[in-house]
Formats: sequence, C-alpha cells, structure tokens
Amino acid sequence: MAKIGRNERCPCGSGKKYKRCCGLKQAMAPRPAPARSPQTTLMENVKNIQQAAVEKRHHIIEVGVFVLFSTEAGDSWLLELTDSDCIQLADQGKVIEASIKEDPKVIEVDWTHTFDFSEKQFSVTAYADKKQQVMSDYPTMELAASIRRIRKKFSQAQLDKVHLDPDSIEKSA
Repeated sequence: MAKIGRNERCPCGSGKKYKRCCGLKQAMAPRPAPARSPQTTLMENVKNIQQAAVEKRHHIIEVGVFVLFSTEAGDSWLLELTDSDCIQLADQGKVIEASIKEDPKVIEVDWTHTFDFSEKQFSVTAYADKKQQVMSDYPTMELAASIRRIRKKFSQAQLDKVHLDPDSIEKSA
C-alpha cells in the first residue's frame, strides 16, 4: 500500500486534502503515553551502594538531593546536601542498618552525622557525641563535584522545600 501524501486528495472520498480530513483526525487522535521507566527508590540505591561497599568497590550515585558513595576500604555513606546531613551505610565492608523510611511522598532518615569538606578532606561529626572524624582517603574532590552538580539542577527555592516541618506533618495527618 502506498503512503498518502499530505496534499493529496483523501482516500475517504470527501474531496478534501488528506491533511485537512483523515490526516487531521489521525493527528488529533490521542496517543498512548510513552512507557515511563520505573523510578528507582532511595532504598534501592542504598542497597546498591552497600553492595559496592561489601565488594570494596569505589562508586558514587547521585539521586535528587542525595549523594551515596562507597570506598575501596568498604565504607559507604548517604549524604544529603541541603543540611549537610549524613548516615553511614557500611563500615569496612560490613553493612550497617540505617533508619530510613520511604514512601512515595516522604523520605525520613534518622541522620547520625553532619559532613564537611575542609582543607580538601572529607570529615563527619556525630550528632550523639560531637566527635569529628577526618576521612583522608575518601574521594573528596569527586564528592564535592557531585554536590555542585546537584546544586545546579535545583533552584534555591526547591532546595528550601526539601525539609518538612514536623509540626505540619502531624497537622496534615
């Protein structure tokens, strides 16, 4: 069957050009939505980065406002860039169970540390005892670059909306 040209007479017999008759109807017909690739969840990425730490493989994942990374020493961390919060996910190849709750609307993490890049070194400070550790063998430059990339993706207004006020969550429940 030959293709009908836009400016040829419509084969339906209306006498109109194809583009003004059946071609227009075809163009206006609803099209099925393209198949969306399933979005990976934060927890899936946490499991992936923990596995990389068990395998003692260097790996960095950027997801929304989060950076997950593992080192060749078997450590892995989840970083949240708006408040510089973090939580360790693996230590020397051993997985650490992290308190993370995730549903389609809210991600809740019990952060254990804050992080900082000072003097080209990655450091963490524990919330519990305010003890600071400098991780001299961590990929500081790559992590800083990841954070810069993420900051470029989001406006400051978007970043300001990342954290929800606990009181507003209770009131809406």
